[in-house]
This record gives sequence, C-alpha cells and structure tokens, in this order.
Amino acid sequence: MFKRVRTWLGQIGEDIRQSTDASLLSSMRFLGLLYGRIDRELPIDQALRKAWGRRLPSYVGWRHMFGGIAYLLFMVLVVTGVLLSFYYRPSVDEAYASLQYIATEVPFGWMIRDLHVWSANLIVLAILAHMARVFFTGAYRPPRETSWLVGVLLLFVVLAFGGTGYLLPWDQWAYWTSTEVMSVIGRTPVVGGAIAGLLTGDVFVSGATLSRFFALHVIVLPWAAFGLLVLHFVVVRKHGTAPPRGHVETQDAGTPFYPDHLLRMVIVSALVLAVSISLAALFPRAIGDPATPFELPEGLVSSWIVVDVSLGLFRTLGVWGFVGFSALGLLMVILPLVDRDTEKGLRRKPVVLGVGLLFFLGFLAFWAVGRQIDSVPPSVEIESRILEERAIPTPEASDVSADGDAEARQGP
Repeated sequence: MFKRVRTWLGQIGEDIRQSTDASLLSSMRFLGLLYGRIDRELPIDQALRKAWGRRLPSYVGWRHMFGGIAYLLFMVLVVTGVLLSFYYRPSVDEAYASLQYIATEVPFGWMIRDLHVWSANLIVLAILAHMARVFFTGAYRPPRETSWLVGVLLLFVVLAFGGTGYLLPWDQWAYWTSTEVMSVIGRTPVVGGAIAGLLTGDVFVSGATLSRFFALHVIVLPWAAFGLLVLHFVVVRKHGTAPPRGHVETQDAGTPFYPDHLLRMVIVSALVLAVSISLAALFPRAIGDPATPFELPEGLVSSWIVVDVSLGLFRTLGVWGFVGFSALGLLMVILPLVDRDTEKGLRRKPVVLGVGLLFFLGFLAFWAVGRQIDSVPPSVEIESRILEERAIPTPEASDVSADGDAEARQGP
C-alpha cells in the first residue's frame, strides 16, 4: 500500500517537473533570491541546481550581507504589516482602540506589532551600513551609478514608510511628533508649505492626515518599493559586485553560491530574526494616551531612529538644519554623476570624502542628540489652538478686555 502511494506521488512529482517551465525561476532572480542565470532548456530542478552552482567572486564575503539584511527586514515589515492591517482601523475614532485591541486581545498581536516597530528601526541601520560600504569602497562609480541611485531612492522610500506609519497609532506621542514635523516642513522655504498642505490635508494634523498617511503607507509606497527593488536587483545582477581597487579575478577563483554563500545567507538571516524577535519581546514600545489635538502631553517617547535624528535637527539647528541635511542627502544622490573618476581613491578626493563623512557621522550625532529629547516644544500656533478650544482668551485679548473695563469704570 505505502509502496503504491510512494510510486504514485513520485510519478506526480516527475510529471510536474517535466511540465513546469524553468523560466518560472526568473521571478526568484527578480526578487533577489537567485543569482545565476536560468537555463530554460533544462527541467526546472536541473535549471535550479545549475543556477545555484554559479561561482561568486572571491572578494564577496560577510561585509556584503548588509543589503541582504535590509531586504530580509523589509520582508518582515511586509508580513507583519499585512497581519496588523487585518485589525487596524484608520479612523480617528477607532485607530487607537484597534491598536489597544491588537496589543491586548489578538493572540501574539503585541509581538507582531513590536516586531514591526523594531524591524523599522533595524532596516534603517542596515541600509545605512550597506550605503557606507558602497560609498567608502567607491562602488557607486561607473558602471554602477544606476544601482547607487536606485539604492538611495529605496532609502527615501523606507524613510517615507516610517514617517507615514509613525502617526498610525494615534496616541499623544505619535500625534505631537507628527505635528512638529509637519510644522517644520511647512516652514521650509519655497516648497515646504505646499508639501505640508498636501500631506496634512487640513490646517493641522487631523483625521484627514491619518487617512492620507494610511493610504501612502499601505498602497502607494509598497508599489514604489517593489518597482525599485526589482530594478535594483536587475542592475546588480548585470554589473555584479564591485571588486576592490587593483583586484584581478582568475577564472577558477571564487566560491559557489550553493552551498557557501547560501549558508552564509541562512546564518545571517537566522541571527537577524533572532535579534529582531528578542528586541520585540524584551523592549516593547509603550502606548501613550489617546491623541488629543488640544492638549499637550507631558513628554514624548520616540520609537523610531529617524524621529530622534529629526528632533535633534529641529531643536538644535531649526528649519535650516532640516534643509541643510536634506541638501546633503541630495548630494549623496547625485554623487555618481559628479565623481566619475574610477582610478583615484577617496583619500585623494577630500570633497567627496567630506560629504560622505558629514552625512553618516551627522546622522549618528543627531541621533544621539535626539535621544535626549522627550518634550514637546511650545509654539504660537499650538498654544493659540489650545487656548481657542478651551475658550481661554489670549494675552492680547485679555489686555484689550482690561482696557475696555477700565474705560467703562471711568465713564463717559
């Protein structure tokens, strides 16, 4: 009986193997899960083994894993984000309550939520580490400038993911941090007011803002990220990993993708998942009070690295600090279009080296400064809004009223 079942299953497997086109494996290459080319003349299992047998350059090692770590964390964010969207309700009346329900009632909901939060932090560090390796090894220069440009755009998309998702808990910390960020963006010269108005959809952060952020977070940005990821993998496969300066690769050198590099990927993936889950279990993000647009919280608790960096910029350098660091980021984007000399190292290009160091070290410095900030700064707009809601006269109105009372007492 068991022998007949094994024979039957084996025949089914053989039929599927013979009838399945090996070109289906191309999707794995587009998603960055397979390196070698696909031989479409072979059965799918043989084509897979042949692709796995591709030899990678000998200089490819552990330091090249940061890009894969960022990709793994992105997939974790996608999976946990989809699970959270089953229960999250993007409205002012229900957002906070749905978050409480996820954290307290849904089985392992607190773990999924905090894994999402920590992955959003770790992916920023992984992308920056990947960018730093590419920058300081000069791997952004021709013919790999397209790969660099797409990679930097992916960083901006990840930052947009975090920025739009930060407001979704709709607690006091998320609300007032987003309010401060929108206020700074609105004061940015030339385009700031238009951008802030487009994102906010109201005179201040409100339900319209929550709806727009949710739409960007779950509809617009995922498509943008998917397109950029596919393009990034295509150009990386075309040009390969940049060799060190002066390196000459022999024909038989290097290591096969399977099992050497695949084993390295499995080890790193296991470590990253273990660290992410451990951080989510040991250091969960607390939930603040429900968002109240007309009441300042006693303090702020940040849950995202980029928020710390932003607060450090705003509070120390003001709006021009934000503008300056944004301009520095744009310089990093166009760097391959300016630095096209592949012969000289960075030590012989002090301006290029200075831009890179200023960007990476500046990020770390403002992160350290922002970690110390836990208060909401008073502003004229926020105070006047709160006073108006509470029907408390402003100081100017009080002065006018006092003058009027004095005149009334004096009589005609």
